[in-house]
Amino acid sequence: MPAKPRFVFDTNTIINAALLKQSITRKAFDKAIEEGQLLVSLETIDELNRVLGRDDFAKYVTDDERMEFLAVLLREAAFVETTVHIQECRDPQDNKFLELAVSGHATCIISGDKDLLVLHPFRRIPIVTPRDFLDEVWRK
Repeated sequence: MPAKPRFVFDTNTIINAALLKQSITRKAFDKAIEEGQLLVSLETIDELNRVLGRDDFAKYVTDDERMEFLAVLLREAAFVETTVHIQECRDPQDNKFLELAVSGHATCIISGDKDLLVLHPFRRIPIVTPRDFLDEVWRK
């Protein structure tokens, strides 16, 4: 088992952390980076890149800022090749985060997505909101 805690953030949580620098989500994201290791997979990075590349995000981030953010995220995160196939989430698009967490031996999944939160805990991996992560799970 890895020595440092390992965290999975879903796409919307990462985007909220990136765009809202004073938010609870950003504080949770920063705490996770400070205290442990973020986990990413090819599927989660692909989705993040697609979402940030949408026209409606153009008013918030330029293509250069998006690429820089993704480069920093990839540099800071641990890449995990998913080794399991999971179809247990009521939103099939969210199964990739469960697969990443299980394959990467995650300590915790941080999300605001009700489709993920309803599965708490998933195979002994807590699934919590950013606020709960700061208040209950990772209080130091």
